[in-house]
Amino acid sequence: MYSLRLFIGAFLLAGVMSCGSSGSGDNAAGQGGGEPEGLTIMKRYDCQTCHNATSKIVGPSFKDIAAKYPNTPENLNMLAGKVIAGGSGVWGTVPMAAHPTLPNADAQKIIAYMLATGAGK
Repeated sequence: MYSLRLFIGAFLLAGVMSCGSSGSGDNAAGQGGGEPEGLTIMKRYDCQTCHNATSKIVGPSFKDIAAKYPNTPENLNMLAGKVIAGGSGVWGTVPMAAHPTLPNADAQKIIAYMLATGAGK
């Protein structure tokens, strides 16, 4: 019975250890096989509550955003500012909540991911 418990314990420990992250979680697309950095950051916030890649939920889809705003440095700055400040009127009457604690650099990475995903890249 002791050897069976030891075997099960070792098996469970190996399983738990294999579930751990092999990096910082901030991989850019293609680096180390991880997910895009913008997606990693997005998952820490509430973006996917209102937005997804292909269809409107509460706010516009990534595809709709990418169709309206080409992926340029000016649009990254402008859209990051809108995400941080919040607002309404561009996509309808439902306001987007402000995200004042979101660092501008993170907002730009999220926007870059949304625009690339929406454009099918």
